[in-house]
Amino acid sequence: MDELFRIKDLCMAFGEKGVLENIDLTIRRGEILAIIGPSGSGKTTLLRILNFFEKPTCGSLKFDGMDIGEINDIRRRMSLLFQTPAIFNASVFDNVAYGLKVRGIDKKTIGKKVGDALSIVGLSGLEKQKARTLSGGEAQRMAFARAIVYDPEILLLDEPTASLDPANVAKIEEIIRRVRDERGTTIIIATHNIPQVRRIADRVGILLDGVLIEVNDKEKIFTAPQDARSAAFIKGEMVY
Repeated sequence: MDELFRIKDLCMAFGEKGVLENIDLTIRRGEILAIIGPSGSGKTTLLRILNFFEKPTCGSLKFDGMDIGEINDIRRRMSLLFQTPAIFNASVFDNVAYGLKVRGIDKKTIGKKVGDALSIVGLSGLEKQKARTLSGGEAQRMAFARAIVYDPEILLLDEPTASLDPANVAKIEEIIRRVRDERGTTIIIATHNIPQVRRIADRVGILLDGVLIEVNDKEKIFTAPQDARSAAFIKGEMVY
């Protein structure tokens, strides 16, 4: 896999509070990379930087071999899905179609893309239903459809299954694998759900107190971690 993101010596602070420190990370095209760590470790901030919602305090970030230039053009190639996504007071179809309408896509193409996205997430037939009447799991899958409807190259997921029951967790994980396998989408998921990471990730980065202490293939992280703190976190011990 060739590299899509290269991050070097990246740091982030909000006022006097440091959030990320000396982050070095390469993200490969077409992989599922999981960033794991406890709450408050900086996972969401890292995702927001990758999506250009936040500008890092220091360090460099290259995307697709280029220094960052026109941010809006780059952001159109990616999608960020939060743990609790916004749900518009509209139909399922209109919620999913929103990004396409903003881009000025014609109605025929919108209809096909929305239909394809809803099929992937298992919500075909609910196009006319009011989105706010969906169950929690259905709403999250609808939001996932909205995130993938315009075929982003990169999908950033922030704790996408944190509040879901096991059945819907399994559905979301299957969607993640399918989107990567069928579309070649690069997926970065921030989570503290270690069993989930074992099931879906290719590589894993462990973020503790704003420091990325280790990045490696999933098998190596879970069978032979190089840092004692990695081993402790994987075992479920509290590491801060």
